[in-house]
Amino acid sequence: MEPKTCNTNNNNLIIHSHEIPSAMEVHKVVPPPHISSLSKLKNRLKETFFPDDPLRQFKGQSLKNKWILGAQYFFPILQWAPNYNFKLFKSDVVSGLTIASLAIPQGISYAKLANLPPIVGLYSSFVPPLIYAVLGSSRDLAVGPVSIASLIMGSMLRQEVSPTTNPLLFLQLAFTSTFFAGLFQASLGFLRLGFIIDFLSKATLIGFMAGAAIIVSLQQLKSLLGITHFTKQMGLVPVLSSVFHKTNEWSWQTILMGFCFLLFLLLTRHISIKKPKLFWISAGAPLLSVIISTLLVFAFKAQHHGISIIGKLQEGLNPPSWNMLHFHGSHLGLVIKTGLVTGIISLTEGIAVGRTFAALKNYQVDGNKEMIAIGLMNIVGSSTSCYVTTGAFSRSAVNHNAGCKTAASNIIMAVTVMVTLLFLMPLFQYTPNVVLGAIIVTAVVGLIDIPAAYQVWKIDKYDFIVLLCAFFGVLFISVQIGLAIAVGISIFKVLLQVTRPKTVMLGNIPGSNIYRNLDHYKDAVRVPGFLILSIEAPINFANTTYLNERISRWIEDYEAEEETKKPSTLRYLILDLSAVSAIDTNGVSFFKDLRMLLDKKGIELVLVNPIGEVMEKLQRADEAQDLARPDCLFLTIGEAVASLSSTLKCQSSNYV
Repeated sequence: MEPKTCNTNNNNLIIHSHEIPSAMEVHKVVPPPHISSLSKLKNRLKETFFPDDPLRQFKGQSLKNKWILGAQYFFPILQWAPNYNFKLFKSDVVSGLTIASLAIPQGISYAKLANLPPIVGLYSSFVPPLIYAVLGSSRDLAVGPVSIASLIMGSMLRQEVSPTTNPLLFLQLAFTSTFFAGLFQASLGFLRLGFIIDFLSKATLIGFMAGAAIIVSLQQLKSLLGITHFTKQMGLVPVLSSVFHKTNEWSWQTILMGFCFLLFLLLTRHISIKKPKLFWISAGAPLLSVIISTLLVFAFKAQHHGISIIGKLQEGLNPPSWNMLHFHGSHLGLVIKTGLVTGIISLTEGIAVGRTFAALKNYQVDGNKEMIAIGLMNIVGSSTSCYVTTGAFSRSAVNHNAGCKTAASNIIMAVTVMVTLLFLMPLFQYTPNVVLGAIIVTAVVGLIDIPAAYQVWKIDKYDFIVLLCAFFGVLFISVQIGLAIAVGISIFKVLLQVTRPKTVMLGNIPGSNIYRNLDHYKDAVRVPGFLILSIEAPINFANTTYLNERISRWIEDYEAEEETKKPSTLRYLILDLSAVSAIDTNGVSFFKDLRMLLDKKGIELVLVNPIGEVMEKLQRADEAQDLARPDCLFLTIGEAVASLSSTLKCQSSNYV
């Protein structure tokens, strides 16, 4: 595209005393190469669902290697198992036994948190880790029940079914919810729809986890105080009301034991945080607490003096439970909803934990593989008397610090749990519930991340509002409604950004061809006769009305600033489209309507640096060649201003 020229001996173009950089070569804006609609659709689907291009590893490989790579892709255990050696095994045995010492008491505790029999927590620490060891892509993730998912499942199911009056139905609904959670998780992985869980922003998760941790801790006051009749509600007010209205049920023996063990567990946690090399202290503290408290209860017959115990637990490995799954009846909607919510929460936690430790060891975790692995282990788990499991942060941190090398540490942990289920269950008969409550409180305290909340406050106040909504929603309403409120506000923020795209006025940095935001760069100045705007978002049906109104206001403000009532000196409206990544039919109509509006005002519309897709759609819709004329289409703002300033000077000279 050749710029308009006129005879002048001065290369410095001056308009109204503003110095424009010397005339420059104007580069032609090249239309994008023709690509068929089928190819465009293929590329768009590939970028949407296969951004990691999983098939690239098969290119140029022999048929045999393709089969091997395919098997390794679906079964990551085949990647590390062939090179497994005794040195790796020693490290995995140490880490596996270490996390087993944490998983056994946590499994029993979290099952009670979900209002399930304690033995189900141990079942859930046996089968799912074996499945994950075969299908998972993380070396550090330690699989098992987690506090938040346990709390959500227990609270949601208890809204319709009582775990005390109808324990069998409650157990059946828990297994069915686990099945639907796994089905949802695996479907996201197979269909590569993992971006859905990205709607749980960091701010949402920080607030939600903190609120849920407080609710979980308050729920343990039933065990820590020895209260028999406790509220079934999850909100802060009913829980505290139940605590202080049942002071006659408080047991000083329970309070004393609970306070001592809680202090011990918190102290060991503090030591491990201050000195990470002493991780084994906090890792072994829960099991040590269970052993000591059980011996104390057995020795002093404390169960007859106000301290409640677990009672006899069933021996043996996981019994099948596929015959207990309910896919019909009045509770179907409840189990689907419970499975969906617990599935999203557990999947988000598992992937976040896996990626965190993968970054520390400089390897990649495949999100879609993780979804499939976690989903399938929950589907299988629902048929083997397990409830929702995922990668737990506390156990994974212990696994990482213990020096695990591969996912075989999960197998070692599962074997240890298997031995416990077969031979050691009678030893837990006298374990007091108060110690299990102390273990839960210690585990969830780490979910209250005040420094992260402060960081959110410093960076983005709107995100902090989302965080507070999640936090207070969980505290004062319910876990699931608090989460829904926070997600709703987060989505509203995204919609607000889509419907109200940022539009800024640009000015020239004197002595250069650089144009920047006038509000940001104070030394930037306007170019007389030009209104230069930058649109920093895709243009679509949701924001064209706003853009039309906003640009009209820019023009009115420009004209209002004129000192005289003579006709406005505004000749060109330049739109920088560098940040406009997409446009739809409404967007094209927006440019047409804007062009007609500007023509009535005697203002020329100039487009700068439209990307290929935007330019292609404008050309297709521009039959009269009004929008994409060569003299109104430029590669940079500098070239546009230089060329158009030259035109203005020519016109002014001819008039004189």
